[in-house]
Amino acid sequence: MSQGFSSFREFYPFYLGEHANPTCRRLHFVGSCVALAFLAAALVTFNAWWLLGALISGYAFAWVGHFFFEHNRPATFKHPFYSFAGDWVMFKDMLTGKIRF
Repeated sequence: MSQGFSSFREFYPFYLGEHANPTCRRLHFVGSCVALAFLAAALVTFNAWWLLGALISGYAFAWVGHFFFEHNRPATFKHPFYSFAGDWVMFKDMLTGKIRF
């Protein structure tokens, strides 16, 4: 079922509902950490290939979480921009303890 969202504020509760499984959330967190490390490597080495690694690693960990643990399709497929923002807001919420991992 395709849902339309008029704002990120409206989307984020849906996004969290798609990440109810703790293992899925943990995989998102690890993928985001790896992506940040690759981004740092790109900035330090001035090698843009690290950016590709950041993109691949971030999505690979997340998609494993969705397909094997959450058993749903990633929100990226229907809501790519809100989903990307949701990844980083959820990452921040996990770092600050607002969401348990």
